[in-house]
Amino acid sequence: MSEIKTPAASGKSGNNLAAQIYTRLKADIFDFRLLPGDKFSEGEIAARMQVSRTPVRQALFWLQREGYVDVHFRSGWQVHAFDFKYFEDLYEVRVMMETTAIARLVELDATSRLDPLREIWCVPAEHYLIDPGAVASLDEAFHTQIVAAVGNDEMVRIHQDVTERIRIIRRLDFTKPLRIDATYREHAEILDAIFSNQAGQAQTMIRAHIAESQAEVKRITFYMLQKARERYGNREES
Repeated sequence: MSEIKTPAASGKSGNNLAAQIYTRLKADIFDFRLLPGDKFSEGEIAARMQVSRTPVRQALFWLQREGYVDVHFRSGWQVHAFDFKYFEDLYEVRVMMETTAIARLVELDATSRLDPLREIWCVPAEHYLIDPGAVASLDEAFHTQIVAAVGNDEMVRIHQDVTERIRIIRRLDFTKPLRIDATYREHAEILDAIFSNQAGQAQTMIRAHIAESQAEVKRITFYMLQKARERYGNREES
């Protein structure tokens, strides 16, 4: 059997119909229009997107390969259920990469590369954003830019892969207003420590910051998923 390649691996353009469906379905998962455990058929997706089943099937195979959906002979397709051990392992990898990046930035005297982050996070409380989707995107960019600032392309690639795989969990974290406020405060404190060349303190802070987000994984309930769908999933697709 020939290898099933994802859009990125196969070099397919964004104009390819299967690639467009793949992108839309992944957005449905990340935006909670499709929840973990939700079941659906190729025909339902094809009807909703007004396309044939062939490109839908190809897009679903790509998503299956990446672990986002499962297929069952009798019941059709299903969004992959949460595997908490899997997410905890990814969080551990993330902590190792980001603490290493902080130490390297201080060692290289390259903390100025993070100046744009201070403009976003080191602001008065009245300037905090409240939209959970916007804050989730900024939070992801904060951690990504810390790693990217080191200048190691392979490190960035691996971190981006981990980031995408835990994105749905991290976005759930921002359904709570208190978590949004805490994120602003903690990011500002981490940046202050980095710019003060206190690598050890910044590493301790980012470990604690990520650990709290990781703890939210263990508190997830079906009710929280439904609330997330209300906040994120009712938006009209662009």
